[in-house]
Amino acid sequence: MASVTETRRRLAQELGVVTGFEDPVAALEQYHTPPDLAAHIVHVADLQGDIQDETVLDLGCGTGMLALAAALRSPAQIVGVELGADALATARANERRVGARADTAWVRGDATRLPLDPPPCTMLMNPPFGAQGGNEHADRAFLETAATVARVSYSVHNEGSESFVESFAADNGGEVTHAFRAELELPHQFDHHEAAADVVNAEVFRIRWRDG
Repeated sequence: MASVTETRRRLAQELGVVTGFEDPVAALEQYHTPPDLAAHIVHVADLQGDIQDETVLDLGCGTGMLALAAALRSPAQIVGVELGADALATARANERRVGARADTAWVRGDATRLPLDPPPCTMLMNPPFGAQGGNEHADRAFLETAATVARVSYSVHNEGSESFVESFAADNGGEVTHAFRAELELPHQFDHHEAAADVVNAEVFRIRWRDG
């Protein structure tokens, strides 16, 4: 029987074919979610019973990394919501590369104003951290959507967000049940980047919003 580490590593390897943004938009903080991080999040979610036979919604799915990681773990349905048309086209191409057989839909729309009415679902998201001017507290808007429609959510936030996330969850009927640290390697892809690549410390939170 494969160990937890081996299972997670295998999932990350399967996600290695998922390509990132061809022309990322700085204002939307469009960064490629690393395969290792996506595999870690989805593996934790799978162990908690949050993937198999569940509707899984990837909010602000970008090119589909989190959605496709979940698609390889026998969900009932996958829905990726993304504002950028180019990113969605890449997500569809990535779906073919991964070869997952899950029922998958890609929907263009604002992640903070959902253009659909899903059943209580598992929500995965790597929202903007709000680092760009005019985009402050962008992750709050994503959490507000999760509080409205998700049964449980997994979200990536900037390091030091624990107090904010726990307070937001408590004020909106949720509870943080799991938290773990992560690293995001950000390549040089925008003019304001000075280094060839940078590593950003992040935190991932599982929030239970409602039972059932």
